[in-house]
Amino acid sequence: MSVLLWALVALPLAAGALLALAGRAADRVAPAVAVGVAVSALGLAVAAALRHPVVEAPLLEQLPIRLAVDGLSGILVVTVTAVTLAVLLISAAESGDEEARARFFGLMLLFTGSMLVTVTAVTLPVLLMSWEMMGATSWALIGYWWREPERTAAANTAFLTTRTADLGLYLAAGAALASGRDDTLTLDGLAHAGEPWLSVITAGIVAAALGKSAQLPFSFWLSRAMQGPSPVSALLHSATMVVAGAYLLLRTGTLLDASGWGSDVVAWAGAATAIGLGLVAVAQTDFKQLLAASTCAQIGFMVLAAGVGATTGGTLQLMAHAAAKSLLFLVAGVWLTALGTQQLTALRGAARYHRTVGVICTVGAVSLAGLPPLSLWAAKDVLLAGALARDPWLYAAGLAAAVLSAVYSAKVLWFVWRPAARRDDGRRIPGGVVPPLAALAVACLALTPLAFPPIRDALGRVLGASAQPAPHAWEPALSGALALVAAAAAWAWGSRPLPLPGRAKAACREWLGLERAAHALVVSPVLWTARTAAAFDDRILDRGVDGTAKGALGLARWTNSVVERAVDGGVGAVAAAARALGRGARRPQTGQLHQYLAQAVAAFTVLAAVLVLVR
Repeated sequence: MSVLLWALVALPLAAGALLALAGRAADRVAPAVAVGVAVSALGLAVAAALRHPVVEAPLLEQLPIRLAVDGLSGILVVTVTAVTLAVLLISAAESGDEEARARFFGLMLLFTGSMLVTVTAVTLPVLLMSWEMMGATSWALIGYWWREPERTAAANTAFLTTRTADLGLYLAAGAALASGRDDTLTLDGLAHAGEPWLSVITAGIVAAALGKSAQLPFSFWLSRAMQGPSPVSALLHSATMVVAGAYLLLRTGTLLDASGWGSDVVAWAGAATAIGLGLVAVAQTDFKQLLAASTCAQIGFMVLAAGVGATTGGTLQLMAHAAAKSLLFLVAGVWLTALGTQQLTALRGAARYHRTVGVICTVGAVSLAGLPPLSLWAAKDVLLAGALARDPWLYAAGLAAAVLSAVYSAKVLWFVWRPAARRDDGRRIPGGVVPPLAALAVACLALTPLAFPPIRDALGRVLGASAQPAPHAWEPALSGALALVAAAAAWAWGSRPLPLPGRAKAACREWLGLERAAHALVVSPVLWTARTAAAFDDRILDRGVDGTAKGALGLARWTNSVVERAVDGGVGAVAAAARALGRGARRPQTGQLHQYLAQAVAAFTVLAAVLVLVR
């Protein structure tokens, strides 16, 4: 079974690296290779989800690479590979010969491989490595059209924002090491750390998870990420990158409970995001921006589920959202390719003139709205039952967010089904995009039974979360009725301006001013600090170094002119004396024996006189 898990993570990583390195030479075969790898990965993921393999390989002393598939990660690997296959099938149908297809498909496979490592990682070091690779490949994919400055700027914003939050993982890893326990570097062992390290670990995990899942206050990066290709948004921002944070919180639920405060913070962060970004989605006029804001809001439900311990409901929400949101992002890309726009006003009537895609879009939007009998309606009630058991105010916040989901979903449907003049300037939609879209639409309905007994109870046992609150009969009826009333009201309201104060509408359209706030509170102070440090370096440190150098040169010149002259004079005097002594010593050296004898006699006479006088 170990070979199974190694193959699952290695296949997309190796194939993606080969395609990316091959470059344009592999453009022709890249779509077929990528789709083949995705099909194989899906088969391996299903097998791994059934067999629950565990693998280990040496890395550092007492710190091996350890991967495992259990109930939660098994569901994730199947979800990730299934959505990847659907996205790559549509990308293969839509990609043109002029595109750098090998680079695109290679990066998509590399990202998928890093996501698979992320959800199967058992230890923090392995999680950190895959987390970093996931961030790097997401940056490359968002900035895929790198020749356009606004695309690369958007990729940089997304990357730097998530990287800032990712520092929390390093903080958590450092605190886990400092705690001194052998098992605290495993995700399941983090809760065993003592204080104050337990609180530090919790804070780091929560910050990293909220940043990666685009929760408040980090949500704005997802708006900028919409500059990437639509297939990238369908993969990264529906079932993979943005749900990685929610998955991490669901995985570390025991840590949140052990901290004493983590669960409440996470639950209210998710509820606040679900409401706040739901309002942002209602105010959007760009299809992809609406979907991006709704992604933040829908992941808010998963984060809420993690905070209240509703693991089963959060997992159901994750799967149902992956199907609906990847479908809608792909539909947005199809219409953008066919009609050249993603503005809702310009998409008026698009569903009427592309009926098949329009019906499929309707299925995804109805599911997103939380209308019965589709899967997001059922999933929300399972997690909201946990919220009701924890705090009725959390349940009320979840219901309010569900109402907003119905409003922005109905807004999409109102525009795309509204009668409009037929357009003759659009491109034909490739037939190859319909089967994957249809499969995702079927999934939106097929996942519904998972939220009801006895399948829900079996899923809870697989997840190890069997003792969780179940929704009462009135809860799905209430949420479904509220969603239906809200959707009908939004349809009747149509395209009229929102009944909100002008400043509130502007704030919602601008994503609550989060990016401006980040620039004001973080970016500008950091840049000011950098400029101040640069000025200090230029005006003080550089001048100090220059002054020191000038002083050294002056000292060297003085030494050369004064000290060197004195030293040279002393050396010259010693040399002159030596020469004089030498000349004097040469005079008695005549070579005549009688003179040497006379000199010896004189010397001995003097010596004898000295000896006599001394005595």
